Amino acid sequence: MINIIKKITVSISAFFLAIFLTSTSFAADVTVEMLNKQGKESMVFSEKVVRVNVGDTVFWKATTKGHNVEFIKGGVPEGVEKFKSKFNKDVEYKFEVPGVYAYWCTPHKTMGMIGFVIVGNDKSNLDAIKIIKYMGKSKKIAPEIINSL
Repeated sequence: MINIIKKITVSISAFFLAIFLTSTSFAADVTVEMLNKQGKESMVFSEKVVRVNVGDTVFWKATTKGHNVEFIKGGVPEGVEKFKSKFNKDVEYKFEVPGVYAYWCTPHKTMGMIGFVIVGNDKSNLDAIKIIKYMGKSKKIAPEIINSL
């Protein structure tokens, strides 16, 4: 009888532990700053590549003025809607669809202010990311970053 109670207790404990560990309360939310300067680079996001799980949120902090975040057309997984923040405003986005997301600062995209979010370690749309028409300095920077993914 005692062995049966122990087995039931262990099973119930394991069940609740599994639910607890897979809940979104452990989401690894990330903050990316929008900056005029970082080290020797100008007009940059503090992180060029961010990796998150499905359900995590990325916060873009308008640390310096004049920046925004815009998902690049054709640079997100299928079914994801257009996303473009206001200038000089902190913004957040909760990632619900796995895949690679390419984004840039609208006025500074030609200066190389681009970034990527990889959600759920899913790179199934990477080919679409590679054929985006990047502009200016982003055209030179994007392939280097994409190859590091």
